[in-house]
Amino acid sequence: MSTNSYQSRSRRDFFNDMGRGLGSIALTSLLAQDGLLYAQDEEVHKTVSGKAPIRPVIDPKDPYAPRKPHFEARAKNVLVIFCAGACSQLDTFDYKSELVRLHNQPMPGSDKIITFQGEQGNLIKSPWEFRPRGQCGKMVSDLVPQIGAMSDDICFLHSLTTKTNTHGPGENVMSTGFNLDGFPSIGAWVSWGLGSQNADLPAYVAIPDPRGTPQSSVNNWGPGFLPAAFQGTDFNAVNPIRNLFRPESIAPKSDVATRDFLKRLNERHLQSFPGDTQLEARIASYELAARMQVSVPEISELSSEPAHVLKAYGADDTENKLKAGFAKNCILARRLIEKGVRFVQLFNGAYQTGGEGVSNWDGHKELEKQYSVHGPVLDQPVAALLQDLKQRGLLEDTLVVWCTEFGRMPTFQKGASGRDHNPAGFTCWMAGAGVKAPFSYGATDEFGFKSVENVVSVHDFHATILHILGLDHERLTFYHNGIERRLTDVHGQVVKEILRP
Repeated sequence: MSTNSYQSRSRRDFFNDMGRGLGSIALTSLLAQDGLLYAQDEEVHKTVSGKAPIRPVIDPKDPYAPRKPHFEARAKNVLVIFCAGACSQLDTFDYKSELVRLHNQPMPGSDKIITFQGEQGNLIKSPWEFRPRGQCGKMVSDLVPQIGAMSDDICFLHSLTTKTNTHGPGENVMSTGFNLDGFPSIGAWVSWGLGSQNADLPAYVAIPDPRGTPQSSVNNWGPGFLPAAFQGTDFNAVNPIRNLFRPESIAPKSDVATRDFLKRLNERHLQSFPGDTQLEARIASYELAARMQVSVPEISELSSEPAHVLKAYGADDTENKLKAGFAKNCILARRLIEKGVRFVQLFNGAYQTGGEGVSNWDGHKELEKQYSVHGPVLDQPVAALLQDLKQRGLLEDTLVVWCTEFGRMPTFQKGASGRDHNPAGFTCWMAGAGVKAPFSYGATDEFGFKSVENVVSVHDFHATILHILGLDHERLTFYHNGIERRLTDVHGQVVKEILRP
């Protein structure tokens, strides 16, 4: 229509068009009330699997309230033990007799392999002997003998693969399912989907290693595009939660009075703007922080632990302070699980404090020397943690996951005494609620280089964890930037073979 014809429109035409427009609005409203428009919208927003999303209903006044799973859950809580730096499967849990037989000989086809730091040398057997452990006789190395002794309670997955051979992106993939920053961590997805079982503590707690944070830092426990309320709260047995407690310069009476005054202001403002979910969420976070000022000191104060418990974990070790520090974090993890915290992420190793491989499992140059430090720090505390959870009956409802970002080569790097990065095959394990034990699933080839039997992607790994918690990984989605996003992207199959009947 030209400008002239538009200007020549009569008043009658104007009112006719306006009437049709108002009628269309009314019709749209009626269709929406009858659910007809909603059905079309659901068709647009179905997941890549063709299923309708299941989004949790979040009460902004109580965002951490417990929510029902999609189906009957096998576990209520998850404890993830994350070894930063890529712990070698070939020196811990994946025994290969061919490495012993062909020690210091070239690996067939290795001249065609391109690895992270360059040219490869010969096949090298582990510096630690592998021995049968537990009643099941699982072959586990002398580097982690006490974890090995718990093999009857462990489900080993020997055929993990991942998308990257770089530490930061590798941590991102294992924690969020994606190489890039900005995606929600698995703990955020779980706490968003299920809420918490304890109103006085966060639903999701990340416990950094005493040596510092992992390379990808807060991405490992971040909320990504999920509401910020579902990010992990990070603290450990030594470093308290930041900004939780009042400064010493403020008197307790003044602190309480200020908090009460702020609460009255927020409530008055909410009365003027009912339904302001952001304000409701902010009030809920303030109230949780106030409760945490009481609950967190109680749970992080380990002096109440009996001496025999401290000794069992190695928390009283005066000669190995690294082990003692990590052991205290393990005790803190058990206490958080005991109090009903939904998701606990416990880190072993930090980002290159003191140089490559010094503070984590990145054993490129001097693997035997470096792992001789890291093995004892990990072994006794984690074994004691598993045993403690079992004795207290907590393994019946808790899934324990041990993981690392990728594996290591069966060869040593040329000119060095360590193993390069290997995303093609590595080991992770689970214990507790929902999984078979003792059990081993999948396998790498005869050298431990590449997964060849029952290959498991990180997406499969995540899908299985969510399934054990009663969550359908294909339907737990969040609509973001025009995409139904999920933890497992557009991939992932539940590894049903490892699940208990």
